[in-house]
Amino acid sequence: MGVLDFLRPAPYVEEIQDEDLVKKNYKYWRLRTFYAMYVGYALYYLTRKSVTFALPALQDDLGLDKFELGLLGTILSLLYGASKFISGILGDKSNPRYFMSIGLILTGVFNILFGFSSAWWAFAIFWGLNGWFQGWGWPGCAKLLTHWYSHSERGRWWAVWNTSHNLGGALIPLLVAGCAAEFGWRFALFVPGIVCIAGGIFLINRLRDTPQSLGLPPVEKFREDYPDLAKQQREAQQLSAKEILWEYVLTNKYIWILALAYFFVGLIRTAVNDWSMFYLVEVKKYTLVESGMCVTWFEVGGFLGSLAAGWASDVLFKGKRIPVIVLCSLFIASLMFSFQVMPGSLLIIDSLFLFFFGFFIFGPQMLIGMVPAELSHKKAAATATGFVGCFAYLGAAFAGGPLGAITKEWGWDSFFVILVGSSLISMVLMLPFWSLKSSPRKQKLVEE
Repeated sequence: MGVLDFLRPAPYVEEIQDEDLVKKNYKYWRLRTFYAMYVGYALYYLTRKSVTFALPALQDDLGLDKFELGLLGTILSLLYGASKFISGILGDKSNPRYFMSIGLILTGVFNILFGFSSAWWAFAIFWGLNGWFQGWGWPGCAKLLTHWYSHSERGRWWAVWNTSHNLGGALIPLLVAGCAAEFGWRFALFVPGIVCIAGGIFLINRLRDTPQSLGLPPVEKFREDYPDLAKQQREAQQLSAKEILWEYVLTNKYIWILALAYFFVGLIRTAVNDWSMFYLVEVKKYTLVESGMCVTWFEVGGFLGSLAAGWASDVLFKGKRIPVIVLCSLFIASLMFSFQVMPGSLLIIDSLFLFFFGFFIFGPQMLIGMVPAELSHKKAAATATGFVGCFAYLGAAFAGGPLGAITKEWGWDSFFVILVGSSLISMVLMLPFWSLKSSPRKQKLVEE
């Protein structure tokens, strides 16, 4: 056996024939899989954004300017985006129990090494490596959500899981900012790193692979929930990496359009998340504590927005995800413009704006990340979502150093012009597909 053989997907075992036992085991493993994924991905987000609340201290203590600080975010986003694509391909051919767990452990290690560093080049190396292994979290979740939850319920389950972003984001000001204020910025990296190493060990204990690896039938069979022609997806067939990448991702026009739209959604989300503190302090003249309170409302809004978007796509639009994306993009553009032109500073009003930014941003962020799994082969879910996610983090990379340089040169008005424009472009890209239902029927290769 090779050293990495344990990363291979768990083999299928003989299917349990006792229907009562199948129901009991499905109930147990779906719940266990879900809460482990939820906690695990929230911890990924903790180590991904741990440096955010250390940035003011890095600027003051080490004399780094906005471009250098933004460049760290760009490096993380570029490597995370590349890893999300490569790891997506690997994720479809791996056991998420170990793939996701090892990635989380290594993000913790590189957070700790970042905390021990003092030179910008060292920050860049360790933050880049953190970004690479951040990409090991999403593929496992995409695979597990696709294999354990069927089409008619997946929007709601995926939406609830997506709130793990917001849980991680809400923990950051409570845990990381507190550590930075009490013990110095290095502990803003040490503490999340230690927590995530422990979290990786927890995931190894809790997670398993597909239902078939536990003797359970596919979830479509268990719930009698077959989307159009899903029975023709050759569930028992093992696809090669080449088939997954070429036949079910690169030649799927819908996935390319989703990827382009995701670039702009990723840009918006990262720009609001990473630059809000600076804007509120520099322009609105709030204290760091007041600014942190506003940013926390962004995560609260994102939590509720994810749930609302998933429910609306499942219930109101009967499995259609695109209408929710279009409507949210329109609201984002309107809110961004209003926030930019609104005079004065009032904490409760600005907190409301951050809340609604989160509410309408995290809906498209969740749904565009989910739709590729439904428009591709089930066994290509991680690759398809990873490919689209790669573009999101190209957008996030632009929201780092490049957007920081533009804002430095032309001011905050240029910042908002870019965000409003990005929202409108995303909306226009999605609008022609308003009636598209996420179904294998729409992917002709499934029928072959």
